[in-house]
Amino acid sequence: MKKITLNDQPFSLKNDGALQLFFVGTGSAFTKFNYQTNLLIIKGDDHLLVDCGTKCPQAFNDLGSSITEVQNFLITHSHADHIGGLEEVALMNKYVTKKKPVMTINETYQYILWEMSLRGGAAYNEENAGDILTFSDFFGINRPKVLQGYQRETLEANVGSINLKIFRTKHIPDNSRDWESSFWSCGVIIDDKVMYTSDTRFDRELVEYFDSRFNLEAIFHDCQLFTGGVHASIDELNGFSDNIKRKMNLVHYGDNYKDFIQKAADYGLNGFTDPHTYYTF
Repeated sequence: MKKITLNDQPFSLKNDGALQLFFVGTGSAFTKFNYQTNLLIIKGDDHLLVDCGTKCPQAFNDLGSSITEVQNFLITHSHADHIGGLEEVALMNKYVTKKKPVMTINETYQYILWEMSLRGGAAYNEENAGDILTFSDFFGINRPKVLQGYQRETLEANVGSINLKIFRTKHIPDNSRDWESSFWSCGVIIDDKVMYTSDTRFDRELVEYFDSRFNLEAIFHDCQLFTGGVHASIDELNGFSDNIKRKMNLVHYGDNYKDFIQKAADYGLNGFTDPHTYYTF
C-alpha cells in the first residue's frame, strides 16, 4: 500500500488503472475538522462512492469537484453521516444535471433507505403518471447477488472493474448480540484485498474470518476513542493479533485523535487514516 497526497496526484474520479481508496473524510459523525468518513474507490475509468454523509457534498466542492460528478454509490447504513447528502444527490441530478446515478443496493436496504429516509424529501416534488416518485426515478439499481458458503450474509457486485463483497455488520442497537439481530448495515471487501468495515461495533469474528479467507492487504476499521456505544474502540482493537493490527488503519475517529496517535503506535496499529489522500494498491 502506498500513500499519495493531492500535491502529487490531483483529485479526479479516474486514474491509470490501479486500485485507489480516497477518503473524502475520516471523521466521526459529528466531526468539525476531518469531514465524515465517506470513501471514494477509484480504478481506471471506474469509481464508487461508499456513503454520502451530510458534509460530503461540501467536501467535494472543497476538492474542486461536485457531488453530481459521482455516478456510482453504495450506502452502508442509514445514519446521517452516511446518507445525509443523498437528497442533494437525488434532487440535483434529477432536476439540474438530468442524470441518474447508479446505486449498488439490495432489495431489503433499498426499502429501508427509501421508506425511512429519502421518501419524505424526494417523492412528493412532482407526479409521475399520476403517482408520486419512487426510488427508481432518482437512481439506477445495480443489484448484488447473494453469495453462498460465507459465515454471515455476504453479497457480491461489480461496478465496472471494481469487485465488491458486501458483508453484514453489527452496528446498532448497542445491545444487539450479533449481525443477524442488528439493524441493517454493511461493510465491503474491495477486489478481495482491502476491507472497509464502515461503522461496526467490535466484532472479532468479522475481521478474523475475512482476513483468513482473503489474506487482506489492508483493513480500514471503524475506531472510537473511548469504549462503549455502537462503535469499536481503539482499546478493543488492541485485542487483535499483531498480524491484523499491522494492517489496520483507523477511520471514523473523533476530532481529538491526535491525543491517541502514540497509543495507536504502542498498540501496533497502522495508524489513523489521512483524509484527502490516495491509498494505492
